Amino acid sequence: MSLPENFQFEKFFEVGAFQVHPNGNLSLCSLADLLQEIAWKHADSQGFGRNLLEQQLMWALSRLEIKVSQFPRWGDSLRIFTGGRGQAGAFAFREFLVWNKQEEVVARAMSSWLLVHIEKKRILKPESVLPSSLFDPQAAPDWQPIKLEASGPEIASKRIQVQHSDLDLYNHVNHTSYIRWVENIVADRGLFPTSISVNYLAECKASDEVSLTLIGADTSPFIQGRVEGKLVFEAQIKCE
Repeated sequence: MSLPENFQFEKFFEVGAFQVHPNGNLSLCSLADLLQEIAWKHADSQGFGRNLLEQQLMWALSRLEIKVSQFPRWGDSLRIFTGGRGQAGAFAFREFLVWNKQEEVVARAMSSWLLVHIEKKRILKPESVLPSSLFDPQAAPDWQPIKLEASGPEIASKRIQVQHSDLDLYNHVNHTSYIRWVENIVADRGLFPTSISVNYLAECKASDEVSLTLIGADTSPFIQGRVEGKLVFEAQIKCE
């Protein structure tokens, strides 16, 4: 069966009780978990996934945008598609599409990734490991996650400490943990976003103390995370 919109890989999921907010809607953090899982499955199936660890290489998520048009709920069946969307400079782009059981689009996402040498901390050209049939080095998507620049007054702030459960395979904070932090700080103000943009700027590790700051307008604020004054991530949410 052919996949829609030139996507290259699909996987089915069911929304679990542990993935939803008290209102029964799938959390953005849990949706990001599902996107991360299908990205790994696709990469593994084509030889540019976990096998790269043997070469001391890893994929680092640089930017992510998620837009939800209809929140999946506990027990819903989801069909998620993903595919390479070309390259631009050091960035490789991956898009996601989420269908419900009725084959209605409930969410879309776009991401940009960097290929990094783990030991040397050096960024490499993604075409050195990516098949050109999936990630055309001469093409880039019209939709590219943007660079965020926060503006406006400070609304709120809080400090959190990185826990073991925040970490990924590389002992860095998993990119979905940042989204959970964002959802928590905005929920304190009664905000439940339908979309989120995140720029991942620097590593964050176990026991780091992260200062979170909410900046700007109430319905579409920015959230900055700093460790010892250094900006490690920046996000913006939008609420409808």
